[in-house]
Amino acid sequence: MVLNLVWLGFFVSAFAIALFQLMQGDLEVFSRLQTALFDAAKTGFEISLGLTGMMALWLGILRVGEKAGVINAFARAVNPLFRHIFPGVPQGHPAQGAMTMNMSANMLGLDNAATPLGLKAMQELQSLNDKPDTATNAQILFLVLNTAGLTLIPTSVIAIRQTIALKQGLTGFNAADIFLPTLVATSISLLSALLIVALVQRLPLWRPAVWAPLAAFGAAVGGLTWWLAQLPPDQSARLIGTIGSGVILGLVVLFLVAGALRRINVYDTFVDGAKEGFGVAVQIIPYLVAMLCAIAVFRASGGMDWIMQSIATVVSAFGLPTDFLPALPVGLMKILSGSGARGLMVDVMNTYGVASFPAQVAAIIQGSTETTFYVLAVYFGSVGVKQTRHALACALFADVVGIVAAVLVGYAFFT
Repeated sequence: MVLNLVWLGFFVSAFAIALFQLMQGDLEVFSRLQTALFDAAKTGFEISLGLTGMMALWLGILRVGEKAGVINAFARAVNPLFRHIFPGVPQGHPAQGAMTMNMSANMLGLDNAATPLGLKAMQELQSLNDKPDTATNAQILFLVLNTAGLTLIPTSVIAIRQTIALKQGLTGFNAADIFLPTLVATSISLLSALLIVALVQRLPLWRPAVWAPLAAFGAAVGGLTWWLAQLPPDQSARLIGTIGSGVILGLVVLFLVAGALRRINVYDTFVDGAKEGFGVAVQIIPYLVAMLCAIAVFRASGGMDWIMQSIATVVSAFGLPTDFLPALPVGLMKILSGSGARGLMVDVMNTYGVASFPAQVAAIIQGSTETTFYVLAVYFGSVGVKQTRHALACALFADVVGIVAAVLVGYAFFT
């Protein structure tokens, strides 16, 4: 119901804004909306089609892992924690292993691996759903944690900053100086996501079985952060990228070797699992096209510009600093569209300079927030869930906290 109202709201508000602009003499406004609508439909199809190969690869590998018992081993390892925050998922269920690998891929910044693993986890969680069109508590928590996923290092953002710095003639520019600020901001976002869902679902976070593993994980992340901070920025970025790639390839080999040791025909098993990839990719097309079209029309109407002007007015009225405002559209757009936010981030860097404060804040926001509506459409669409319950509200809460945290962390580190 909530997602239905949001989707309808994008179109209605875009049309109303376009009518106002038409009365102001903008005769091209409806042409822009039409172009944005058709382009978004094409983009949605292309994204879904592009997912087919990755879905086939990872669903095939996961099928081998299931047959070899590796997925069950992952599930048993995380059960002491997951049985408290995902009480609806039975001990040793394959969903636990799939969720663990998805979160690990997100943490390492491996988006291409994280999405298929996440869709597989949603399918496993859907197998426990006695109301197929309504999201379960476990699905909601998993999705919200994905929209606020912890990323150790934003490698793509650092690469973009370095490229722009070279074009702007900056020598000795530290493109990885956003590493620690981004890690702090995304950790705050993740914690807020867990807390808000735990509050709504009344999850027992006070139990040692819950907070002890989280504290240990926090200590490990803190230790890794400290270690990487001692290295030259370029070296630390390359190192974390190497670690991420090595982990993924290691998992592939582990699954295949484990299957071979169990005397499984790993090739045939892989092919059987990979066949599901096309079906999943096709199933998400209508959901993704619907959401991307609504977002594109709203953006083309100038609705995003109106929101920014309103925020600037409120911030100025309270006498607060406004030098972060040029970066704020990146955060608002990131909730709607990852590629759109990336374009806005590049625009801020080109306009104000990659070493400027707005550009630094924009980079932190881009590296520490997630495309909530995209994740909502793809993950729930892949299993046919229509009633998302409190998923959107909790995810948006975590997004807002993440954006505010990114701005405050930017001031703490760069002013």
